[in-house]
Amino acid sequence: MRLAGGWCWFVQVERLRRDGPPETLALCDLTAPELAALTAARAPLPGSDCARPALMGVVNVTPDSFSDGGLFFDAGQAIAHGVALRRAGADLLDVGGESTRPGSDPVSTQKEIARIAPVVAGLAGHGPVSIDTRKAAVAAAALDAGAGLVNDVSALGHDPALAPLVAARGVPVCLMHAQGAPKTMQQAPRYDNVTLDVFDWLAQRVAVAEAAGIARNRIIVDPGIGFGKTVEHNLQLLRDLAVFHMLGCQILLGASRKRFIGVIGGGEDPPDRVAGSIAVALWAVAQGVQILRVHDVAETRQALSLQAAITTGTGQAERN
Repeated sequence: MRLAGGWCWFVQVERLRRDGPPETLALCDLTAPELAALTAARAPLPGSDCARPALMGVVNVTPDSFSDGGLFFDAGQAIAHGVALRRAGADLLDVGGESTRPGSDPVSTQKEIARIAPVVAGLAGHGPVSIDTRKAAVAAAALDAGAGLVNDVSALGHDPALAPLVAARGVPVCLMHAQGAPKTMQQAPRYDNVTLDVFDWLAQRVAVAEAAGIARNRIIVDPGIGFGKTVEHNLQLLRDLAVFHMLGCQILLGASRKRFIGVIGGGEDPPDRVAGSIAVALWAVAQGVQILRVHDVAETRQALSLQAAITTGTGQAERN
């Protein structure tokens, strides 16, 4: 069967349980709703039509982001960077004005709007733009400036006004799992079963979004790699990525340049983690993940093109 109507196929399913070992099931063992959740084609969203993996390029308009250290804090530099990412193959751009790296401090609404509004406006004419924010007022300003998607690391849990805003504007939203606030989330995170705990939490947040009037076909889920997780938590979530297809939503993965990549593969500084980031991206695409949030667009696009050419014959290959 085709997974989520995309490029992956599956012939068996592994059921994960809290009270016992995984159980392998044949497709005929699944209920009709279970099979439908796994196979139904996901609705196209800005920058992601599910025909192939979509790349979300990161545009940090912050002085303290973990990945680029404020290189694009100036609005003009941020716009130029976003345009370059689009030319390199980004399908959509994610603009953020508040760092949510471990240990970061919150930014005022006014300051965040001042950072992101001119950048969103400057990039909206170049293709789909997402706003990375937890605040309704910031999201509203970005949507007014031309953004078409809200990416909320708090999964609508930080600002009670954000869910009604998303519903009223009719835009998609990405719900990300995080354990704790950015300031303290990496202080000894713990789970009973990280995969099932994150799955159940996201299922509950999807239900909250639907109750607010946001259709499931406009919801994206993100397991939140590095947000209140140890290295082993991150690895287990990556191993089990396919389970999140049961939520019936597009899946976004944001693992690019994160610290666990440097811990495992080397790379003290985030820009030195490109190769490891691409390895994780290729694994995620093999699990049917529809959207990859990445810093290194050109390198990831090249890797995906080769992966597609080898596995499905759909890539462009130069012949000598």
